[in-house]
Amino acid sequence: MSAPLRLAPAAYPEDSLTKSTLATSNSFGVHDTMRHGVRSIQSEVLPGHPLEQRLKHWQETQYQLKLSMYRNLYGIHAPVRHLMERSIVSKVQRLPVLPSSNLGLEILTGQDETIDFEDFLNTPENSTDMLDVHAAMEHKLGMKF
Repeated sequence: MSAPLRLAPAAYPEDSLTKSTLATSNSFGVHDTMRHGVRSIQSEVLPGHPLEQRLKHWQETQYQLKLSMYRNLYGIHAPVRHLMERSIVSKVQRLPVLPSSNLGLEILTGQDETIDFEDFLNTPENSTDMLDVHAAMEHKLGMKF
């Protein structure tokens, strides 16, 4: 089966394979943590379970399948238009202290048809966002007064 029309993610995708210490070392021969992350002996000795990798990459694989099907059915303009709409909708934001659900992005990604724990546990009372509008905007814009 070709990669663009993959229904389920690969058990061990190429990006999940650990690199050797020689490949991640800096000029002094030491593992470069800033570029390659914290080194985990467990991940180097024991590979993760295939189901764990598939669940981690499930949404992205389904989205790539959807874009490939759009391209095959409608032409190259359909996935380009969908990606453009998704980028435009994801940039729309309210003030930082106001609750925002971004329903347009949920509709474009197909998440409006599912009920996840974020849908009923995302209440403003449990939020850790700032409540001062002016301080939130200063923090968002990086202003220091």
